[in-house]
Order: sequence, then structure tokens, then C-alpha cells
Amino acid sequence: MQDDDRLTVGVEEEYLVVDPVSRSVRPEADSLIAYAAKEMGDGVSAEITRFQIEARTDPHTELAGLGAQLRSMRAVVARAAALHGLRVVSSGSPVLGAVTPPPLTEGPRYARSFDRFRALDDEQSICACHVHIGLADRSRALAVSNHLRPWLPVLVALGANSPFWAGRDTGYASWRAVTWARWPVAGPPPFFRSVAHFEEMVGQLSISGAIMDRSALYWDIRPSEHVPTLEVRVADAAMTVGDTLLLAAVIRALVDTALRAVDAGEPAPNPSPEVLRAACWRAARDGLGGQGLDLRTGRLVPAVVSADGLLTHVSAALKRHGDLGLVRASWARLRTHGTGADRQRAAHRRRASLHDVVDCLIASAAEGI
Repeated sequence: MQDDDRLTVGVEEEYLVVDPVSRSVRPEADSLIAYAAKEMGDGVSAEITRFQIEARTDPHTELAGLGAQLRSMRAVVARAAALHGLRVVSSGSPVLGAVTPPPLTEGPRYARSFDRFRALDDEQSICACHVHIGLADRSRALAVSNHLRPWLPVLVALGANSPFWAGRDTGYASWRAVTWARWPVAGPPPFFRSVAHFEEMVGQLSISGAIMDRSALYWDIRPSEHVPTLEVRVADAAMTVGDTLLLAAVIRALVDTALRAVDAGEPAPNPSPEVLRAACWRAARDGLGGQGLDLRTGRLVPAVVSADGLLTHVSAALKRHGDLGLVRASWARLRTHGTGADRQRAAHRRRASLHDVVDCLIASAAEGI
């Protein structure tokens, strides 16, 4: 990479539809999507359940432009919800409502999913934040994926925003990450030796029935099949636009840093799949408020120490992209107020009310709009 190369970044956000009175999730996504599509076109679409809405940005080189589009698409979706007497929230899991089994979106793909994966679909009313970094070369994308793998637990902790599930505190900062990990092809990706190794593995997974097609490779990092990007899909749906921008900036800087290591011929760290999975589990449980497994030393350390290490690791890339100031300010805010999971629990502590949690999420989804 040259010093003036600037990677593009785009984001997919997923929202939940809620009733403003009961605060429970409502299966009304179809109506909201139809209204929002008048302004957003194919930038808004359905997800596996009728509780969920997905919205997508264009690729951007400037975070200011990305932030403006995120606020715009949240505003459109919120307006569509309000016109139907509903609200939207950005949370990794539904706080209230009868969600198991969920009302599945109609269509042949989701019918095939239910037929193949059965009860795995029962708890899929969960929402993520997917960050796409412009990277068309498959070989380099897989090499970058190898370099990113050891940082996945830290990203899980930074992006944690799903402590509650259908009326109870799960005890986890990211219950979505735990739920998602049940799928046969999910969680940290393998260490890929080459494009041929990747293709061989995809073929074997397809033969086994563990995936319906290549778009069902649900690893936390994957080369996208429909756009020329490397997709990082490890984080919960972010409570605010500011939280999304922090994730986008850090992930782009991680990819930039990894690309330079790849081009310099530096070998990627290769923690064992079992230990990496355990580290991601610990991060999902504790978030930033507890301990995390340092994959370099094999010891537990405060999660904020690992996050500080990540930000130090990518500081030069953040500076190259003009994002260092934004990330420092956002990190200071997270150190003070906590992740989305921490803020959800803080809203609950005030009156021991899950209604207050949903109200906090409604307000936060619209923050800055």
C-alpha cells in the first residue's frame, strides 16, 4: 500500500421494530420497509424475521460522509416506523417480546433455511453491524483475515450491545454473539493458507449441507460474495451512530495495518481455533467491563487494556485515514459511559424497568438525527 491509499468503508445496520407502549418487538417490518424504500431504494431490505430491518450505506472514504448517511437512513426508518405507530431500536437482541420462535419473513430462501437448520432459526431475531472494507483481491483479503483473527475478541467487547433477551438479563454483554455461534459456519474464520484452501473448505462445507450457498458463510470475517470487499461482521448492532463510526474506523484501520503487514511479508499470528473461540466467548460475556484473554500471553487481562492495545496497534492507520481524533474521542466516551451493553444495564438500574431500556434504545437510535 501507498501512504495516500485510502480504503473505502461501508456499513450494514440491522434494526428491531418495537411497540412504543408495550415496548415489545412487533412483526411489522414489511410495512416499514415498503415505506422506507420510497426514499432508500434497495438500500433497505428484510431480514430473516419480520421483527428486523436491514439498511446499507454506500462505500465512503470519509467518515463524515459515512456518518451523514447513517444518520439519514436511521431517520428514514424511524419516520417510517412513526407513521405506523411504531419505533425502531438498534440493539443486538430484543429486550421484550415473545420472540421464540420468531415470525419468519416469507420467501423461498428463508423457507429453505428453516427446512435445513430447523430450531437454529428459532432465536434469529438478533441484529449485527457489518463493516465492509474495499478489498477486491481474494488472496489479499484472506491474508488480511488471518491477521485480523487475533483481534476478534477485542472487537466483540467493543461492539457488545445485547445484554437482555426477551425479558431477562442474560449475564452476557453480547448475547447475540453467543446465539450466533451455534451455527455450523459462524464465529472466527479458519486460518486460510491460500485461495485454493478457502475454495476447498467452502466446497466441503457445501457438500455437508452446513451452508446453503456461499452467502451463508457466516464467519466473523469473510470476503463478500456480492461486493468487492472484506466484510467484518463480529459486532452487535450499535446503539448510536457514534458507536457505529467507532467500529468502522477501527476495523478499517485494522485492515490497513494488516495489508501493510501482508505486503511486507510478515507472518500472521495463528492462535488455535479452540483458544480463539474461548477468547471470543469471554469477550461476549464480560464486554469491556471485565477480563479478556490476551492471545499473545495466554493470560487474563482487563478488557480495556486489550482495547488500548488494539488502538495503539492501529494508531498509524487511523492517522493516515484522518480518523485518529474521532476514535480517541469515542474511546474516551466509551471509557466513561461504557458500551451499548453497559448503557442498557444502566438504564435498567435506575428503576429496574425493561421499559426504560427500550426507551433508552429508541432515543439512542435517533441520537444525532
